[in-house]
Amino acid sequence: MPAASALDRLRGTGLGITAGLIGWFILVEFVSGIIQGYYVPLFSDIVIDLGIHDSDVNWFEAAQLLLSAIVVPILAKLGDMYGHKRILLISSILTAGASWWLVFAGDFWTFLIAWALQGFYVVWLPLEVALIFERGRRQNRGVSSTRRAAGLLVVGLQAGAIAGALAAGAIFEATGGDLTVTMMIPAIAVTLIAGVIWLGVPESEPTPGRRLDTWGFVLLTWGLLLVTGALVYMRMIPQLDLGQNAWWWVVALFAAGLAVFVWFVRFELRQDDPAIDIRVLRRPEMWPVQTTAFLVGISLLGAQGPLSTYAGTDSSLGYGLGLSASQRSYVIGVYLLSLIIGAIVFAVLSRRANPRLILIGASLLVGIGYTLFLPFHLELWQVLLNLMIAGLGSGALVGALPAAAAAAAPRGQTGIASALTNTTKTVGGAFASAVFGVLLAAGAGAVASETAASLGGYLAVWAICAGGGFLAALLLLFVPKVAFADTDTSQLDATRGSAQVT
Repeated sequence: MPAASALDRLRGTGLGITAGLIGWFILVEFVSGIIQGYYVPLFSDIVIDLGIHDSDVNWFEAAQLLLSAIVVPILAKLGDMYGHKRILLISSILTAGASWWLVFAGDFWTFLIAWALQGFYVVWLPLEVALIFERGRRQNRGVSSTRRAAGLLVVGLQAGAIAGALAAGAIFEATGGDLTVTMMIPAIAVTLIAGVIWLGVPESEPTPGRRLDTWGFVLLTWGLLLVTGALVYMRMIPQLDLGQNAWWWVVALFAAGLAVFVWFVRFELRQDDPAIDIRVLRRPEMWPVQTTAFLVGISLLGAQGPLSTYAGTDSSLGYGLGLSASQRSYVIGVYLLSLIIGAIVFAVLSRRANPRLILIGASLLVGIGYTLFLPFHLELWQVLLNLMIAGLGSGALVGALPAAAAAAAPRGQTGIASALTNTTKTVGGAFASAVFGVLLAAGAGAVASETAASLGGYLAVWAICAGGGFLAALLLLFVPKVAFADTDTSQLDATRGSAQVT
């Protein structure tokens, strides 16, 4: 009886929440990491197998980016309405189906469609954060338990990415270059994780009386399609040499997207149950978090390509590291390891330190890391040190932002709030990728090599990443000092309402 009583008490605490859910979710995020890291070393062989050009690989990223930006808010809202586990399971099944389709896709278009559909996995982390937060809220530990858990989830994610990248090459060689067999591994992993979600994850309590704001999501989808489409097209102009007239299409698409977003905001403010509650986004504890997610996406998602190409640039040009493909993979591995360390440090510090200060400190680390690239970039140890400093901050932010958004959201909107950090991060990455592609292409051919970007282009990339980190730290100063505490959100909402009345 004493042992049973102790176990019951454990299950009723924040530790019990972590032990009961995080173990399963770490596995889910490990598989998510496998998906993100496994295919990258195989791209050259996939290009040959499909009979396409290296530049066509960019369309894979663009298609998945567009789909994820659209479906994540919709699926997260459905999770708030009908249960987060149910939508998590459905998204895992869709991801598994797309992963198996990739195995047997024999041409560019079918592979492109399957690759885009595999992007349903991006909603996993926001749904997991919502599940943890809703479970923890019952013991008034939702915020603190979610912060600690989110750091551990990021550890699982990055560990899976490293394992996937290392396993892909080893399995490809072990199978004698059999691409079909090699690509079955992530498909099997996603299939198994769907079973884990079905059997091991408890359901949250859906909020009754909710409805899906269909027209709101239609407007949001069109806005995202136009803006991200403009950014993708912007990145393709230098690569495809489309000429100066093509820039007018970028301006037109972007302007149309902004106009649709203005329409969307006005429409949502008139809805009783909007797709995205603009009033919540305007709260002082919410808008800096979402803006920070956008700024983090600039360096976290947009700067990886430039870092890889800089590391491979021939050092005889006076810059660059001249590393081989395998050596560059080790550099990326060090960066991923620093993300893991940052996530672990965040999980530990979140028990004691003010979460707002942690977010500010992590943003400053990102800014400092990329600022150091400006004077120090000629030696490998300098690049690694800079990356590790920025990676520590990025790792903490990846875990902190969804938890902070969930903490700032009212009851019944935790899923959509945490999912929006993913969407804004993705859009930030798309924006940065497009701008960085133009900056680097502008200097190509102006140096001794016809393919290498100029040093000025790389310096501009690093300066933008540094500025994003410092701007995020500045914006987070506007977050109330008492934000993200273990307080019942409904009580906070009532307090805000009475304050507005008076």
